[in-house]
Amino acid sequence: MNYKEICEQTIGLVKNTATLIREEKKNFSTNQIVIKGNNDFVTHIDKASEEHLVKGLSKILPGSGFITEEGTASYENCDHIWIIDPIDGTTNFIHGAPPYCISIALHRNDEPVIGVVYELTGDECFYAYQGGKAYLNGKEIHVSPTLKVKDSLIATGFPYTDFGRMASFMKTLDYFFHNSHGVRRLGSAAADLAYVACGRYDSFYEYNLSPWDVAAGAYIVQQAGGKVSDFKGGKNFIFGKELIATNQHTFEEFKSVIGNIMNK
Repeated sequence: MNYKEICEQTIGLVKNTATLIREEKKNFSTNQIVIKGNNDFVTHIDKASEEHLVKGLSKILPGSGFITEEGTASYENCDHIWIIDPIDGTTNFIHGAPPYCISIALHRNDEPVIGVVYELTGDECFYAYQGGKAYLNGKEIHVSPTLKVKDSLIATGFPYTDFGRMASFMKTLDYFFHNSHGVRRLGSAAADLAYVACGRYDSFYEYNLSPWDVAAGAYIVQQAGGKVSDFKGGKNFIFGKELIATNQHTFEEFKSVIGNIMNK
């Protein structure tokens, strides 16, 4: 199967969907927000965008299944599964703050083969496909060459529904405040991972994540030469609700810090 060609078609669909989102946003009002849970929002634009993506991806790869944030489609016994977030960073989107992304991954038999993250406010398309590297707007990207955590710029996400691990999470922040170049929180895990892939950030970690938040970005990081794991260093980072992403050099040190604090 030609995953490069499928990726290119997917990028075309994503950019077309981004145009629809921008047009809809011109008339967007906060009274159109639906509250799914505490600090968990959805808009009619999320739903319409997801429907548009599912329809388009079904044409690109007939017979494929879907894991979607808004439940537009599902899968049963499909070799190829699309994992979709129509707007990752919805809270940013409704407040008019960057970044927010369209995030699409394709898995074949549970293995990633395509990842696309399109950041709408910066018109930046990050992508990777099996047999290729990782790219930003057509140019190859790589994770950073930073050697130590103390020299790293770190990204994270703050919990907004699950506060059960908050005490441990705050200890990680305290450690990195004292032992790194700083910590950033953008509000979009897809963007955070894309920025690790292109070397803007050296590391990213977060808990209480969903597959559609991270599937595409995690694959792009890997194809850009980085490492991704759960907090224990294992492979359960797509569905396990926790993720670490770093370059090759800082992975073991970063994992040790996170593991020693968050796994107690």
